[in-house]
This record gives sequence, C-alpha cells and structure tokens, in this order.
Amino acid sequence: MTYNYPLGEIAAYLNAELRGDPELRVNGLNTLQNAEEGQLAFLSNPKYSKYLSGTHAAAVILSEKIAIDYAGDCLVVADPYLAYALISGWFDRDEPRDSFVHPSVTVDPSAKIADKVYLGPNVVVEAGVIIASGCCIESNTVIGARSEIGENSHISSNVTIYHDVTIGHSARVHSGVVIGADGFGFAPREAGGWQKIHQLGGVTIGDNVEVGACTTIDRGALDDTLIGNGVILDNHVQIAHNAVVGDNTAMAAYSGLAGSAIVGRNCILAGDVAIVGHVSVCDNVMFTARTLVTKSVAEPGSYSSGATPLMKTVDWRKNSVRIGQLDDIARRLKKLEE
Repeated sequence: MTYNYPLGEIAAYLNAELRGDPELRVNGLNTLQNAEEGQLAFLSNPKYSKYLSGTHAAAVILSEKIAIDYAGDCLVVADPYLAYALISGWFDRDEPRDSFVHPSVTVDPSAKIADKVYLGPNVVVEAGVIIASGCCIESNTVIGARSEIGENSHISSNVTIYHDVTIGHSARVHSGVVIGADGFGFAPREAGGWQKIHQLGGVTIGDNVEVGACTTIDRGALDDTLIGNGVILDNHVQIAHNAVVGDNTAMAAYSGLAGSAIVGRNCILAGDVAIVGHVSVCDNVMFTARTLVTKSVAEPGSYSSGATPLMKTVDWRKNSVRIGQLDDIARRLKKLEE
C-alpha cells in the first residue's frame, strides 16, 4: 500500500491552518532531526526546537507561537502532539485483516462468530464464546468459555483470555496478555500451608481499552474485576482480583494494583507505581514513578513517595512517619534559631 497524501488533505483532517502548498505530497512521518524529503514532522517539546531550522521535513506540525518564525511549509494547530497522534494512523503499516478463518482454527459449535471476523492460525474459541463483527483474533490465541469480544477489537497473537471475560468494542490487546487468570487468593492453614480460594468472578473490560504486552488482569474472587472505558495499560502491568480501574486511567509499565484496590477516572500511574489492596483513589490523581500507595487518596492532585534504606518493617513504619514530619520540624527549628 502506498502512503502518499497531499498536505491540504492532511490539514483538513486535522482542522489545521495550512501555511504552504496544499498539493505538497507527504509519504511518511518522522522526527525533526531524522525527517527526509516528503516526510511530515512535528514539534511539541520545546527542547527539540533546536532541530527545527535544519530539518529536511517536507512540512512540520507546529503551534501558532512557533509557526510565526518558521519559513517552511507547516500545519498550525493548538496541540501538535495530539495532531501527530491523530495523523499517525494514516501511516500505520499494520493493515486491517480481511475476513478469514484459518483451517487450523478450533471453534466450539456453540460459539457465535459474527461476519467480517479474522481468526488466525491455531486460534481456539471455546463453548459459548461471542465474537462480534470486525474483530481480529491473531494466531495461537485462546478465547475461554462464555467470553465475549466486542466489535472491531484486535486481539494479538499468543493472548490467553480465560472463561467469563467480557471485552467491549474497539479494544486492542497485545501479545502475551493473560486476562482472567485466578486471583492470588489463599487462606492460611493453622498447621501451615495454604488453602486455595477458588476465584468465581470474571473480568469486565470497557470500550476503547488498550492492554500492553505481557500484562495480566486477574479474575475476581466473587464479583468481576472491572476495567473502565478508555483505559490504557502499558506492558507488564498487574491488575489483581476485584480491582477497579476507572474510565480513561493510564498505567505505565510495571505498575500494579493489589486485590480490591479502586482507582478512579482520569488517573495516571507512572512506571512501577504500586497500590496496596483495599484502598481507594479518587478521580484525577497522578502518582509519580515508583510511588507506593498505602492509604486511600480522597483529593485530586499529584502524589509521590520516596525510598528509605532497607530496615525492619517496624522501624520503617516509624521512620516513614518521621519523614512526613520533617518539613514541620524544619520550620519549627528555623523559628527557634531566629
């Protein structure tokens, strides 16, 4: 497939102000410093402004403030990074699959597969599964009994979806993901050892959700684990049993929720954030990288936690309290010194 568009057509799609030749052909996207003739670049981070004057890009997506001093062809928008994200889909070489069922596919007779579905080599579809129109299920993926996949969802190769999992429309699930494995539920035996608690719930995932490679979402112990609409999960994220993730929340790599943790809408968890079980986080909260969340958060804002040297837990708890008092102690000491 050829990726070649007139700049005017791109400007119309982005609702951008075009300053330059509308017939200029664009055949790809690239960074300012690496763009070649015919490619479209963008500038959103000011630290890359030094590359603008020397770029070989055919045109650049710019804000009004930067475009004033730029002599080349450009598209002027309010948010260059968002515009880049929108137009990136025009140059995606992972083309949609045509409807097709590979001869090696195994489908239980009770499963309901809509028209216009792609099922790749060695896909397994178990009893009672429902797969809606426009879905793409790639090779070696297993869809467990009674699970449902919504319209236009893309399930990549080597994904395991256990029984009683519901995924909404337009989902993107990357390779190595496991959805619906047992939550980590065990009761201690008085004489030692553990008694497994069978996990009787499922997983419910909303619409327009993206799940990164090798992420795991465990099924609930009794009720379902819940993932809201528009949630984006990076690679290697862990969602434990009965956790709840609100609409449009983003979780970066290695972040995780323990059992029954609740995270509100529009939250951001940076890399390696950990939230302990049975706490609640309100809407519009951001946790910076490697933050450990040990209590509920009821006020929107940005939160962080620091590390301490390794020590016994009883001492760590005391010192953690002291760290929270340091600013007050410092202010009181300053007054005494004055």
